[in-house]
Amino acid sequence: MAYTASDVKNLRERTGAGMMDCKKALDETGGEMEAAVDMLRAKGLAAAAKKSSRTAAEGLVGVAVSGTKGVALEVNSETDFVAKNEQFQDFVRKTTEAALGLGSDDVEALKAAAYPGGGTVADTLTNSVATIGENQQIRRIRSVSVTNGVVVPYIHNAAAPNLGKIGVLVALESEGDKAALEALGKQIAMHIAAAFPLALDADRLDPEMLDRERKIAAEKAAESAKPAEVQAKMVDGAVAKFAKENALLSQVFVMDNKTPVAQVVAAAAKDVGAPVVLKDYVRFQLGEGIEKKVSDFAAEVAEAAGIKAPEPAE
Repeated sequence: MAYTASDVKNLRERTGAGMMDCKKALDETGGEMEAAVDMLRAKGLAAAAKKSSRTAAEGLVGVAVSGTKGVALEVNSETDFVAKNEQFQDFVRKTTEAALGLGSDDVEALKAAAYPGGGTVADTLTNSVATIGENQQIRRIRSVSVTNGVVVPYIHNAAAPNLGKIGVLVALESEGDKAALEALGKQIAMHIAAAFPLALDADRLDPEMLDRERKIAAEKAAESAKPAEVQAKMVDGAVAKFAKENALLSQVFVMDNKTPVAQVVAAAAKDVGAPVVLKDYVRFQLGEGIEKKVSDFAAEVAEAAGIKAPEPAE
């Protein structure tokens, strides 16, 4: 039985599956609409698409290192419960390995890449959504590397090896002793996890963020009613303080609470046996920047029952 473009559109609207999947289903069922729907549901394609509108702000961050290169990856799910699922953990771990060999921080390129064990990452993600029953999304990738030195991974409160809610990579460039570099990198990674720097140094802080801080400081200074030149110094001082506290190299090292990280790195040259440069870092915290939907359970129940929800208490 033949089918039309309108049939493909209809099937896509009914199931939420991709256009090519809809065409393939209609090809294989001879254009029978209900059979095509059943086929897509059986393959998990319709279910996966329908779940894609649900907020995914839980999940896991994975880190992986090979030689002088490392990668961090965030994969989101809808609930924290899924992060404890061995199938989901295996997917995040193997996808992180695939990202390490990709040489790109592009999520779509990763989805199209080969998945360890067969198929593509996208295929395996679809199957994972269908099997586990929750929306899952590969959110972001970030890789770092050095020419000579080490890339040190760290997971804070690991849920499994190299998997957790905060993942850190530290890239140290040096010709010195690798074991000493690893030890230094681990300490700096722990600092990064705790101190949440926003950039490696002040020059790399987001200009829009600094402008916002300047405006806030200007409003506070204006309230002081001090002379304009004094207010200008107050504003400059506030912005400089913000930059110092949020740039990694100028932050006070959490291990001794007194030495700037830049000085810690410089002083490490003695133990390492060569100059050390903190070249780059990554800090992924699960769900950061995702606006989680806050649901009103009573209203949802009332809507499902077709009754008016109770007014909230004063």
